[in-house]
Amino acid sequence: MTAEPLVDVPREREVVEHRVLHGGRVSDLVSDTVRLDDGDVVREYVDHPGAVAVIALDDDDRVLLLSQYRHPVRHVLWEPPAGLLDVEGEDLVTAAARELAEEADLQAARWWRLAEFFSSPGGSDERITVFLARGLTPVPEADRYVRGEEEADIVPVWVPLDDVVAGVMAGRLHCPTTVTGALAAAAARAAGWSGLVEVTPA
Repeated sequence: MTAEPLVDVPREREVVEHRVLHGGRVSDLVSDTVRLDDGDVVREYVDHPGAVAVIALDDDDRVLLLSQYRHPVRHVLWEPPAGLLDVEGEDLVTAAARELAEEADLQAARWWRLAEFFSSPGGSDERITVFLARGLTPVPEADRYVRGEEEADIVPVWVPLDDVVAGVMAGRLHCPTTVTGALAAAAARAAGWSGLVEVTPA
């Protein structure tokens, strides 16, 4: 007998009360009173707009990683280009292409959806979609984005995909988009890149 593939199932439960405990610059801290089968429960979580990330892979199977300070964890992390879904009406792959241009001064000829995950489903509704980008070329100098805040100190490096996977498995790399993206890219490569869905920015 062939087992059915596992799939996470969307399910709505009645929200009896929704309150914004704190409105933030990027995300809000909210409280929901949720009606479950055995009664009402209160769940506090971060309401987040969502994000995209890009595994940019060159012709030598090297991944572009950026060194960026992340204050909540007090670490400088190696992570792929990534960013918020903060442009109204922008589809996911177009947002990914924008972030690749803004953070890495790169554009890609081809794009595939690589992985999708909830970053912390017990405490946040943030959903991150990771794309694979290939056929990389520089953004023309005149069109480059002027970076600020944490992005001003970004340090880019090109690392062989196998070395990134080794860093993840050894516990040296901790950014969730690096971990998920590198392992997904390695699995896709091992399968001959079959099964990936190609997508096109608007």
